[in-house]
Amino acid sequence: MSSHTHAFQAEVAQLLHLVTHSLYSNRDIFLRELVSNASDACDKLRFEALADASLYEDQPNLEIRVTFDKAARTITITDNGIGMSEAEAIEHLGTIAKSGTREFLQRLSGDQKKDAQLIGQFGVGFYSGFIVAERIVVESRRAGLPPEQGVRWTSDGSGQFTTETITRAARGTSVILHLRDDASEYLSRWKLKSIIGKYSDHISLPILMPKEQWDKDKGEYVLLQEWEQVNAASALWTRAKKDITDEQYVEFYKNLAYDDEPPLAWAHHRVEGATEYTQLLYIPSKAPYDIWNRDKRGGVKLYVKRVFIMDDAEALLPVYLRWVKGVVDSADLPLNVSRELLQDSRDVRAIREGNTRRVLSLLEDLAARDRKPEGEAWERLSDDEKRQAEADAGKYSRFWAEFGMVLKEGLGEDFANRERLARLLRFASTHSEAATVSLADYKARMKEGQEAIYYLTAESLAAARNSPQLEVFRKKGIEVLFMTDRVDEWMLQYLHDFDGTPLRSVAKGAVDLGKLQDEEEKKKTEQAAETLKPLLQRLKDVLKDKAKDVRVSARLVDSPACLVVEDGEYSMQLARLLKAAGQKVPDVKPILELNPEHALVRKLDGHPHFDDLAHVLFDQALLAEGGMPEDPAGYVKRVSALLA
Repeated sequence: MSSHTHAFQAEVAQLLHLVTHSLYSNRDIFLRELVSNASDACDKLRFEALADASLYEDQPNLEIRVTFDKAARTITITDNGIGMSEAEAIEHLGTIAKSGTREFLQRLSGDQKKDAQLIGQFGVGFYSGFIVAERIVVESRRAGLPPEQGVRWTSDGSGQFTTETITRAARGTSVILHLRDDASEYLSRWKLKSIIGKYSDHISLPILMPKEQWDKDKGEYVLLQEWEQVNAASALWTRAKKDITDEQYVEFYKNLAYDDEPPLAWAHHRVEGATEYTQLLYIPSKAPYDIWNRDKRGGVKLYVKRVFIMDDAEALLPVYLRWVKGVVDSADLPLNVSRELLQDSRDVRAIREGNTRRVLSLLEDLAARDRKPEGEAWERLSDDEKRQAEADAGKYSRFWAEFGMVLKEGLGEDFANRERLARLLRFASTHSEAATVSLADYKARMKEGQEAIYYLTAESLAAARNSPQLEVFRKKGIEVLFMTDRVDEWMLQYLHDFDGTPLRSVAKGAVDLGKLQDEEEKKKTEQAAETLKPLLQRLKDVLKDKAKDVRVSARLVDSPACLVVEDGEYSMQLARLLKAAGQKVPDVKPILELNPEHALVRKLDGHPHFDDLAHVLFDQALLAEGGMPEDPAGYVKRVSALLA
């Protein structure tokens, strides 16, 4: 029996330092990681055994065993899963991100390779053992290999490890942790059992520990040879809702999503009918760092009859709900289903539609309870209802701040649910500092005679609030929604009306306030346009390369000028966004509107620097709209000359 010494991959040494010093703030997590890896090894054996049942040898029942030895100061986690050969131990335990699962996938080909994409992957969880262990010994034998081809892997995490061939009768893997001096608390059956109950209770495999009995002579508890199952060994989502506490739902989510924050809400339902499945879907409280990566797979895990199939089943939710976490367990899908088949399956389409409806219902419920009842409505609530109302208040606002922009993508992707999505939208407005105004709220407080929902797109909230295009709307007390997210311009191509009321940009076309604009105002604007006709024509000639037209404005009150575009044309904000993205943009010339009552406009006629003043007016209007002059230096030069 020879022993071989190997050096860790360079990144592993760095990782081990990170793991033991800062990766986990909660040291209990090491047991969750190692039990999860043991479960994964059993899942892989179950998958390979679909093609070769002899791999089960004489142990068809898969299980995980956890025990400890106070005298030797060790904790041992043993599984009878797929196991490892010596070469696999060197490769998987000595190289970061070589979890075994990933290598397992690379060995398969053809249809089997497609099916193998359905197996879960784990990352660097094994190395978390060094949080509590000064030395780790791994003994393993791969299923199908003879007993004398077992392997022992040993390391103290310092930069190298040794391997040697051993005789191991049982297939599978034992991870033996030799504990540090400061980890004595884990040499307790109660401690280990409580960690398993907290983090691994949902694992469908039985997790066994030796029973414990009080020894009067020794004055302490001693371990017996009899084993006891310490987890429920039933997937949480398969249990009745009445048997699951909120704390269990939250802990399951944290384990599922690797999230320290509790979820905002969840939905747990069993769906019956043509397609039968169970769904447990969570809305996270924080957006992931890669939320804008539309190519990233979603967060829903797929099981078939409680057999783990796929870690990130993107076919089960639309792209705009890619942030949803959870589990779907189907009773109808075949075990060997491939990703390509998943996408074309009638059952999968039914599950996708059902999941989408469930998430939207959950969001609608959160939105309905976002504001705490007031007055008599509050007084009518029971004490329990008041506590629940206080807990629910503000949850949808928190959701919108994290995921609102992504949800807007659904307006263009999910035609069937467009109306439901429109009701979930929230915006800031001239009546609200925060993005809390729904289209239904806006419509409920529309002024009598108002025929449209008015909005303004802008680069930022500050730019929107200070836009000169709002002046006449503020004067008349008409609410205007602010749309300042980059996705808004794209969204508006699919959102033309709400409950039969059209949406209208305040920066497009001539101002048409319908019944809200009296005849005297219209007449005054028409008279000003006639009086200033020569001035407008001269401005058109001077600004012919910049402005499509120059006309008298009906929307300005305090500002001298503003820029608008014709109905049906690209807004200037959209043109800027497309240009910044490297897209070809049609040449959109804006219309310059003048306020005939402003002193600066009155100075134009007969001004000795008419051309310079005309360009300054245009560039100032462009700056107020959120754009930049084509010739900033020329603009500064003209302003300086006029101020001199």
